[in-house]
Amino acid sequence: MDTITKFPFTLSISLITLLISVLVTTSESSSSLENFLQCLSNHSPPSNPASNAIYTPKNSSFLSILHMHTHNNRFSSPTAPKPLAIVTSLHESHVQGSILCANNHGLQIRIRSGGHDCEGLSYVSDVPFIILDMFHHDSVNIDIEKGTAWVESGATLGKLYYSIAMKSKVHAFPSGVCPTVATGGHFSGGGYGNLMRKFGLSIDNIIDAKIVDVNGNILDRKSMGEDLFWAIRGGGGASFGVILKWKIKLAHVTPKVTVFKVKKSVEEGATNVVYQWQKIATKLHKDLFIRAMIEVTNVNGTQKSVNVTFIGIFLGLIDELLPLVNKSFHQLGLKGDDCIEMPWVNSTLYWANYPIGTRIEALLDVPKDPLFYNFKTMSDYVKKPISKNGLKSIWKFLIKNDCVRMEWNPYGGKMHEISASETPFPHREGNLFLIEYLTSWGEDGVDAKNHYLNISQSFYEFMTPYVSNSPREAFLNYRDLNLGLNYPSNATRLDIARSYGIKYFKNNFQRLMSVKSKVDPHNFFRYEQSIPPQK
Repeated sequence: MDTITKFPFTLSISLITLLISVLVTTSESSSSLENFLQCLSNHSPPSNPASNAIYTPKNSSFLSILHMHTHNNRFSSPTAPKPLAIVTSLHESHVQGSILCANNHGLQIRIRSGGHDCEGLSYVSDVPFIILDMFHHDSVNIDIEKGTAWVESGATLGKLYYSIAMKSKVHAFPSGVCPTVATGGHFSGGGYGNLMRKFGLSIDNIIDAKIVDVNGNILDRKSMGEDLFWAIRGGGGASFGVILKWKIKLAHVTPKVTVFKVKKSVEEGATNVVYQWQKIATKLHKDLFIRAMIEVTNVNGTQKSVNVTFIGIFLGLIDELLPLVNKSFHQLGLKGDDCIEMPWVNSTLYWANYPIGTRIEALLDVPKDPLFYNFKTMSDYVKKPISKNGLKSIWKFLIKNDCVRMEWNPYGGKMHEISASETPFPHREGNLFLIEYLTSWGEDGVDAKNHYLNISQSFYEFMTPYVSNSPREAFLNYRDLNLGLNYPSNATRLDIARSYGIKYFKNNFQRLMSVKSKVDPHNFFRYEQSIPPQK
């Protein structure tokens, strides 16, 4: 009887305690926000008032601004954490003020340039936070005579490619194939694409930068010093400050390049072709890049099979390409009819799956609506060819779980010529190819999300025998919280940080922590997989 009479009282006390906690947290957040906004206003010049850049939940356009650059639907649900405010920076002073004011009033900031962060870390947090949105900082200034350009962090790759093409038909920049990705996060994470065998990664072609540090100072390469400049080129800029712009070195390409696609099903001998691709893709001429894209397809509407699409780009013409491929990779069966010659800028549209003939102005398009599918990415590095039996086992897994597809990106060429310590990105010589795993689904809800995330993790575990080990390496641009995460509301645990840090950076992780200790010793710039200061 006593137990029965006491239980409602105990329950009510728990509910009251929870309610009080929620009310206190809400009140504290509201007060912190008001202080932040007033502070930001004080740090903004009259000519560029911060009030024009601020959106809070009271604004009718708050959600549209929030979701404008949310490229993964699983982070745009009504239950996903929302920021206290979004600062769509219009001026450098807004960046400086956001850092100083958030730091002074106990708020965290999430820095978003394009919103393609695979785990939503640039716009989601479990603590009270502000989004510093950099999409207005999107200018691209090309200096063809010097072969350089200054690119603001909110500029998309599409805008960069278009801007280069407006100045020159024989210049390019080695970077990604998705035109809506912005340079802020893409470059600071490494930035790879189909020119990497010829010119290396984006970070291998960055010669200066401007960053706002934890004290609100704007630093260039000279004033930030070589250690910090080293760290932000592949170590993730958001651990060290806010990147305003990059100075890049343009690459010289031929007036026309050749692109092609060849599709092979398992029934057409795809297994043998993929096996041979692993053996020769890194040894081909560095002007040639051939990616293998692997996905499940339906045969006759019922039976499932695996298709492999080999998509390539060659810095030259068809007559030069065919002998190169058919000598070392005749299994592909490449024919002249498979190939198309076009200016380099048009090839960026081809690789982004635009129809042939699409005007290059499409590179400037920005999606008006967020994507309405959910996805999870993971990555691996392969150092030895996977056997034919291993490939057949992989096909079976994919057919059973047809929500997963893969992209295999070959190494060799310039990627093997650069030291593993030249930048924080350590995945250089010794790798045959990089794998991206992409698991995607359309269903909403927690059960669906858990189902597909479990499939993604199961496939990752299944691939263990075929990929790198000690450590099992991963690519920072394909952020993966399964590798370990620190909760930003708690003190950073170095053991957890090392669990993901070693996979992303190998021996370079220690140097990254050393740089962090110098430039942000109190760890203001932190998130679930940030670089921690040494203790």
